[in-house]
Amino acid sequence: MSDLLLVRHGETAWSANGRHTGLTDVPLTARGVEEAISLAPFFQHERPALVLTSPLSRAVATAQLAGLSDGVPDPDLHEWDYGGYEGITTVEIRRTRPQWSLWTDGVPQGDAHHPGENAAQVGVRADRVLARAAAVLRADRGNVVLVAHGHFLRVLTARYLGLAPADGRLFLLRTGTVSVLSTEHGLPVVAGWNTRP
Repeated sequence: MSDLLLVRHGETAWSANGRHTGLTDVPLTARGVEEAISLAPFFQHERPALVLTSPLSRAVATAQLAGLSDGVPDPDLHEWDYGGYEGITTVEIRRTRPQWSLWTDGVPQGDAHHPGENAAQVGVRADRVLARAAAVLRADRGNVVLVAHGHFLRVLTARYLGLAPADGRLFLLRTGTVSVLSTEHGLPVVAGWNTRP
């Protein structure tokens, strides 16, 4: 069976300073552009059967700069909707909620554009993406590449491995990296993580 390749978008100003960047469409920084371009050698000889990207510009730009110009935007690949915590850092949140964790405590409801999600809701979206990818992977026509966001891809990895969505907390994911989900003896495994060419 082919592999599932996960690409986290390059750095943005908000990811660089730890601000929760869900649905806000923040562009790549100059360093983020460099990170995305640095991935091009990884995909130079890759002929994926399917490339899906988040519809947000930081993911679309990363895909294009990495040489994955045939990516198809998929709304299920957008980042976790942080609701009332959009644009706020964990340090700021913990001033009033010292023990807060995104993974277990979730986020408060935001405005109409940022209603917020919990881990289970992100997991539902991840499961839909995995189902779409599985159909292509079973046909063994090539790898499937997903270009998206840190927290979403961490949840997706947990679901791929049969874990609860909140177990995505176990998988730290850096910007501008490629990770590989594969199988060994028919069982799902992590074959590579936070790889840079």
